[in-house]
Amino acid sequence: MQNANTTPRLHFEFCILNYDRLVPTSLTIADVERIAALAQLELTDEEKHLFTKQLADILAYAEQVQAIDTSGVPATAHVNSAQRTERDDVPRPCLSIEDAIANAPDGAPEAGLFRVPRVIGG
Repeated sequence: MQNANTTPRLHFEFCILNYDRLVPTSLTIADVERIAALAQLELTDEEKHLFTKQLADILAYAEQVQAIDTSGVPATAHVNSAQRTERDDVPRPCLSIEDAIANAPDGAPEAGLFRVPRVIGG
């Protein structure tokens, strides 16, 4: 594990915090060890090598995505922002208390209530 004050750690954090810049093309096992330490994970040597390759592949793909020219594409909050997914609120009559209690397995019609099983502090 690297010391918190070493240059590679600072370089790696710089790349994460400034994700709009180019991502370093070489990811080292020391970088994976630092990420694992931040996530409080213990990795075997085999996992470190595997994750180094996998993370390097992910970062390489992110570089490809960042290279796409999106200057003419407007920002969107949702892929179907032009299509409304919510319906209008329309007031409708609800069940009467008597009908609701009639469907309850343990109703108390005289009190206008029904019992439910305890789920907290049981």
